[in-house]
Amino acid sequence: MSDTNQSRFAGKTAIVTGAGSGIGLATAKKIIDEGGTVVAVDVSAPRLEEAAAAIGAAYKPLAIDITGPGAAKTIVEAAGGRVDILINNAGIMDGFLPVGEVSDELWDQILAVNLTSMMRLMREVIPVMVAAKHGAIVNLSSLAAFHACAGVAYTVSKHGVIGLTKQTAVMYAKDGVRCNAVAPGGVATNVAGDFRSPLAAERLGAAMGASMGAVSVGMGQPEGLADAICFLADDAAASHVNGVVLPVDFGWAGV
Repeated sequence: MSDTNQSRFAGKTAIVTGAGSGIGLATAKKIIDEGGTVVAVDVSAPRLEEAAAAIGAAYKPLAIDITGPGAAKTIVEAAGGRVDILINNAGIMDGFLPVGEVSDELWDQILAVNLTSMMRLMREVIPVMVAAKHGAIVNLSSLAAFHACAGVAYTVSKHGVIGLTKQTAVMYAKDGVRCNAVAPGGVATNVAGDFRSPLAAERLGAAMGASMGAVSVGMGQPEGLADAICFLADDAAASHVNGVVLPVDFGWAGV
């Protein structure tokens, strides 16, 4: 993990979804280490409680299903009327199921978690940021938006994140709001990434291994993603960066 700047996020309030583990937890820790306060959102209360006990009072846990009705409003209210940074990190995988195998239920679930809930939280946060004339949003897309390396529902959701990011960046730039995304490659987290489709395992598995192995020095770590996310959230370092999708993948996007 890179050296911390103890004051970079001083006095700032961030919302981080999926903050109980993996990339979200690493990002929440980094923001707090650098002076900020985090409303830490996750569906798992036990994960949040464990993290809160280890991190301290600046980590404010909120256990909630982000797809539920009114969840976005509840999350923003928990921030106390101020949101300087929004990190839309929460997401789930789809077992690599292709279009011929995906169910309506799984399709709806993936899109609800990975895209619709993100839009709803942004919709709730944007008026707060516009009123304050500043704000930074960082969305989690994926290399699946550039490569065939996931199932159809996940792939579509992560393409959608890019569209959501770019359209928002254009619409609210003059209001002082920046909106960017990161696109991770393989990252060592607890998000299930098992092949539930023999067809996908046969046709994607070997190709993914070959292309990723050509450039990767190993699986990415959550802390490395947190560094990139916090760069984009930094109003000083990334003041001119808006509408960008930043691959964080050891160069896999270029293969």
